[in-house]
Amino acid sequence: MLIFESSILQMSDIIQLLPDHVANQIAAGEVVQRPASIVKELLENSVDAGSDKIQLIVRDAGKNLIQVVDNGIGMSETDARLAFERHATSKIRATEDIFKIATKGFRGEALASIAAVAQVELKTKQKDLPVGTNIYIEGGQFQFQEPVQTVEGSNFSVKNLFYNVPARRKFLKNDNVEFRHIIDEFQRVALAHESIEFELFHNDEPIFKLRKGGQMQRIVDVFGRKLQPLLIPIKEDLGWVNLQGYVAKPEGAKKVRGEQFFFVNGRYFKSAYLSKAVQEAFDGLLQPGYIPSFFLYLELEPEKIDVNIHPQKTEVKFEDEALIFALMRSTIKRSLGIYNVAPSLDFERDPKMEAFFAPTPSKSNHSSPMPSAINVDRDFNPFTAQKTSTEEIINLTELYDVTATAAPSKINLFEDDDLDEDLFRLPNGYWLLNKDGQTYMLDLGRMHRVLMSSHQENLPTKKAGQSLLFSLEYHLNEIEKNKYKSIKKYLPDFGFEMTLAQENVLRIEAVPEALKESQVIKFLEKIFEVLEYRTEEDFYEYFEYQWVKLKTKSKFDFIYKTEVEQLVKDFIDLGFPQYTVNGKKCWLEVPFDDFKNKF
Repeated sequence: MLIFESSILQMSDIIQLLPDHVANQIAAGEVVQRPASIVKELLENSVDAGSDKIQLIVRDAGKNLIQVVDNGIGMSETDARLAFERHATSKIRATEDIFKIATKGFRGEALASIAAVAQVELKTKQKDLPVGTNIYIEGGQFQFQEPVQTVEGSNFSVKNLFYNVPARRKFLKNDNVEFRHIIDEFQRVALAHESIEFELFHNDEPIFKLRKGGQMQRIVDVFGRKLQPLLIPIKEDLGWVNLQGYVAKPEGAKKVRGEQFFFVNGRYFKSAYLSKAVQEAFDGLLQPGYIPSFFLYLELEPEKIDVNIHPQKTEVKFEDEALIFALMRSTIKRSLGIYNVAPSLDFERDPKMEAFFAPTPSKSNHSSPMPSAINVDRDFNPFTAQKTSTEEIINLTELYDVTATAAPSKINLFEDDDLDEDLFRLPNGYWLLNKDGQTYMLDLGRMHRVLMSSHQENLPTKKAGQSLLFSLEYHLNEIEKNKYKSIKKYLPDFGFEMTLAQENVLRIEAVPEALKESQVIKFLEKIFEVLEYRTEEDFYEYFEYQWVKLKTKSKFDFIYKTEVEQLVKDFIDLGFPQYTVNGKKCWLEVPFDDFKNKF
């Protein structure tokens, strides 16, 4: 340690100022993470410029071109040049201004950071001026500035992202993934500014053309007409804070996040805390694991929020966060009640006091005791719980005389092929199995999928299709349309025949054999809902998984005991594994020894 310190003392002047182009590249690492980061910055600049029409033009998922054209106020010759300097901003004059920000970008590093890792060209003109300004910067190095004939507004072109930082470019994902991130940023800005017309083009193909209108129209234009009948309006104004927007009915909930949007003063933000408020408002209305869809807009004084706590400004800090939580939860609950989605609520009565208002049962010497009511939750799934308690399993098994009285007899299933006396079906679809003196609750669907996966080589690569007497129609939103185009070349291999007609209507003429007509739309929705396709192999694997899952579900809704016996034998031959490849349990051990404590 002393040697190290002495060597440091002998050295001098080891701290140096970084050259501007290096400093800008380091700053770019914070601002420009991927093409979508540039899209966000440029779109927000166009909004701040007072534009009422903004075009986003992208090539190769933004890797080779991101162009944003607006009809805003434009920039003067001097401002156009200064905009690319670090810490140059039109939004802040004093420190206090940071806490009164009502616009989007304000820190003055975005354009300098973008120009440091790409080739950037700006054409801009202010109203009533005869000519505009054309600026070109390459890798942070200013190349030229000259007068140019151009329309009013600004036209930013960002080409060859990370061309001078190949290590950064190498870590970009494939075009499908990067374009999905671009769509996310485009949607967030478009949903926050319904009075602006937005267009998005990718590789010369129109993806979105969003007209001016109200919030409902903008949401429907982005996510498709099928969402409109599910939307419930939310509105509350307390003076210091205004809340409005929409939540979707429970049937619009999904297992994956996607249609959950918070906005404050026209700025998109994320909040796990406020998401919990929405989730609590839907208590008792959603199946476990499902997330409600919502589009919620807050308006309050800029001084009451801090938008500068996250580099990408996707998180905000509220001065009265607990009050906003309560406002959001109660307002959504009330709206769900008004639209008959949930029972109307009595806000004057504390739910904890309900027991005191319950009628007292009459006492009569002649009254016979009422039998205990048995309520069976047929949708209960013990395999999805984090931990199934002994009491839950005991309560479930006590309802059905499964093992009669004493502990199960010892049977070695590896020696006895007759399972007839050792399998019992529960009304909720699960089965009980006696094995080696223990009793297990079985999830047949997961067991079947494990078996199918172990014999993957026996699955046919291509599936025969069956023509439908009448074609089915599925209305795609723009995101689903983009996904469909990326996977449509694979669909004939699975027996699908479908064409994309006008107004984003997908016409389905043929489907795989054994796929019921009533299952087709749900099957496609599942594919579009969670599929983040990356390679052909990923898609095939995911399709097979959903296909097996669908067939398994229909197969085991109504099943013969002989089929269960064969399934269990095959599963035992496989080694009786407890978990699927995804780590979900195929069976649970029922602790019958604990029953003794119940008597």
